[in-house]
Amino acid sequence: MNTNSSHNRRILVIDDNRAIHEDFRKVLGRQAHSPTGLETAEAALFGEATPRVELPTFEIDSAFQGQEGLDLIEKSLRENRPYAMAFVDVRMPPGWDGVETTAKIWQRYPDLQVVICTAYSDYSWEEMLQRLGYSDRLVILKKPFDNIEVLQLANSLTEKWRLYQQAKCRLEDLEKMVQERTRAQETTNSELAAANQQLKIATEQAHQMAAAALVANKAKGQHEPRNPHAHEWSPGYDQPAARHHPDSDSARIRPDGQNQRRRAVEHHQRHPGFLQDRGGQDDL
Repeated sequence: MNTNSSHNRRILVIDDNRAIHEDFRKVLGRQAHSPTGLETAEAALFGEATPRVELPTFEIDSAFQGQEGLDLIEKSLRENRPYAMAFVDVRMPPGWDGVETTAKIWQRYPDLQVVICTAYSDYSWEEMLQRLGYSDRLVILKKPFDNIEVLQLANSLTEKWRLYQQAKCRLEDLEKMVQERTRAQETTNSELAAANQQLKIATEQAHQMAAAALVANKAKGQHEPRNPHAHEWSPGYDQPAARHHPDSDSARIRPDGQNQRRRAVEHHQRHPGFLQDRGGQDDL
């Protein structure tokens, strides 16, 4: 849709009477207010410039039946040149009347501001509400209408359409911003969840490895061979007190040759005649 709506003053007139279309063009097509004779005389009398008021310029299209009006609405939407408002006559035989035409247009293009023009009591206000629902986009204009009244409606409703489109665009921008931030937050949450899952797996693996290492160390300690004499001798264990006691443990753990000589000396001291008897036997 055309978002440059600040200058959208496109108006669609839907009426089966061609003379009505000419009246709307005369009223809405004027680009400046022409001074009346009285205004010109007053300006000449008081030496003032003739007043000239610039009026808004409206772009007016005509449709003579309701179906034709709907076709023009759809065409304007395809071309991205929507109408801001429409003046719709309530009676347009033999086709749709103004209420039905408005209902069908709003189904296709609900943003359109509509003025239903009527000179008869075809529909009461309650009947129109029943057909169209309560809407701030609907105004009833009684015929014959005043030119100033038409100008006021055209000016105010096209401006209302512009403000509505502006608010609508801002709302769409906010919704897009919310969606983008929501997607970013969802991505961040997914990344955090994945990181937490990886941390959980790594922690479980570390616990399993620590438990396996503890079991392996216990099994290794149970199967390791033990030396029952590891505590009996070590360098420096042979203290002076032990050397003066032949029966001490330190004497028994000396090297084999030294121990044998020591035992032979000790035996000779206790049995002096043993070697002589041994020698006599050898001679035999």
